Amino acid sequence: SPPAVVLLLSLLGLAAAGKLLVVPVDGSHWLSMKEVVDVLGQRGHEVVVVAPEVTMRIKPSKNFVMKRYSVPYTEEDLKRQFQAFFHFSFEQGSFLERFVKAYQGIKRITDFGVTGCGHLLQNKELIGYLEESKFDALLTDPVTLCGAILAKHLSLPAVYFLRGIPCGLDFDATQCPRPSSYVPRGFTQLTDRMTFLQRVKNLLHGIPDLFICDFAFQPYSKLASEFLQQDVTVPDLLGQASVWLQRSEFVLEYPRPLMPNIIPIGGVNCAHKKLSQ
Repeated sequence: SPPAVVLLLSLLGLAAAGKLLVVPVDGSHWLSMKEVVDVLGQRGHEVVVVAPEVTMRIKPSKNFVMKRYSVPYTEEDLKRQFQAFFHFSFEQGSFLERFVKAYQGIKRITDFGVTGCGHLLQNKELIGYLEESKFDALLTDPVTLCGAILAKHLSLPAVYFLRGIPCGLDFDATQCPRPSSYVPRGFTQLTDRMTFLQRVKNLLHGIPDLFICDFAFQPYSKLASEFLQQDVTVPDLLGQASVWLQRSEFVLEYPRPLMPNIIPIGGVNCAHKKLSQ
């Protein structure tokens, strides 16, 4: 729940307020994170949110400092790509048809993410400010890896706040078991209770993940290697996290193993509002 998340992040500074750098991801990712960030600011922590000038949901707040950087696309471009990406989730079709549409959608969203991240890392004035600010930790959603790159550059403990990462990269980065016998892959429509043939199907559905992740995340690896001036892989970036705050709810989802630094915080999917009578 949000109070549990706030309690965990508040441990950043027990004797005095902490200084937190936040690198969010637009859309529902930010709606989930904003509630936590607002409460941390209200509790006296100094919070700095770094976001592109063009966003759909990331707006200034009295509870944190907003630092913007320019990007070479418009809000209309961004909305068009997000709408095209999410529409395929509701379409019917064979596995191959849905896989191709997922490939195309992820490719477009990745291009936007990598472009925006590149402009952030090239912004010498903003990077200089972040280097001089001496943050205590960095909070980000690693579904895009710009925050992870900054955490490595600034040598900051990284706190990942996420719903999940495609291809099971979160499992790989934390060396967490992911047995095909009861952890279903995406698009399979299987549950955690499978027959032998369903387990075989589940295992085979994991093979295309390698292809998807190669084009979806390798551009971040190239970007990080150029910026950090050293060879950096996607597992390197993801594996540096100190804590993974997992926004999953096992009442609604399949069970899965957890590692000691993975903390399930429930399905915090957007800021909650009290319903009328």
